[in-house]
Amino acid sequence: MSMSSLRKTGSKDQPKAGETCYFCGRGILEEKRVTVDFRWGDKLVIIENVAAKVCNECGERYYAAKVVREMERIAKEEHKERELRVPVVALE
Repeated sequence: MSMSSLRKTGSKDQPKAGETCYFCGRGILEEKRVTVDFRWGDKLVIIENVAAKVCNECGERYYAAKVVREMERIAKEEHKERELRVPVVALE
């Protein structure tokens, strides 16, 4: 996930649980804890237990600005809880 793909909203614009999704216009936003594949430069960090508002129709996620800043801080850190080996494949 790059910064451009994060739906970040300021505190007064933060969608509330139960609101209609801005993206699809049909779904209802639900508060959930999600796992985020966060890209920072050439690094990929998987961040678990992230607070988000998630559309029950299209799956679009919305993050509060302070949550995005925390994900950025975590991605910059060198210390990680664990590492995974992930295969990388390119289409020809």
